[in-house]
Amino acid sequence: MPAISNEDRRYLNAVLDPIRVRARYKPKFGQGTKAPGLTLEEFQTLYGRDPFYTWFGLNNPLLYAAHKAAGGMTSVYRQIGIGCEKLFRTILKDSFQLSATDVIWSYKVPRRNGKTRTLHLDGRVPLDKVPDPAKRERFKDWMRQSAAKLEVDPKVFDSLKGTVFEVRQGHKSKDSKRQTPTLVTRARPTRKPISPAP
Repeated sequence: MPAISNEDRRYLNAVLDPIRVRARYKPKFGQGTKAPGLTLEEFQTLYGRDPFYTWFGLNNPLLYAAHKAAGGMTSVYRQIGIGCEKLFRTILKDSFQLSATDVIWSYKVPRRNGKTRTLHLDGRVPLDKVPDPAKRERFKDWMRQSAAKLEVDPKVFDSLKGTVFEVRQGHKSKDSKRQTPTLVTRARPTRKPISPAP
């Protein structure tokens, strides 16, 4: 098997690092949201001291495994999505010699209670920050072709400063807005100057 390059390892870790965090998940078993969670041994001690739970055999390691799986499963999907977003931004950063700040984009939405909510999209390419003229022109040409397919008015296109992206990695879930188990990349040309929220 060929050795993996440092760049490929960096990209692979961008996806795997968030998942590794979830692999260390420990169920809390009612110990509070700030509790670190219980190991299998701590769980068996806690449930073993309770005559009622012990009588029903609830201090069984299989119960611990079920809680660990149930508590971690949804989060694993979420972490895969976070990893894909991180990978996508890293590729944008490397491909166009952009800074970590350049590839981030967010906007604020007012709430009914008077507060605002900040929503983040997964990446951006501001044309004026791309230092390589050939890459900048190639990306602008891609924007032009995309705008033509979307039937964007040429006058509107002339005002675009770059593109923001949303990358969706989804799974089947009734309570999830991400219903389809596919990877979809949506690119939105931006009309006004794009800058990250403070």
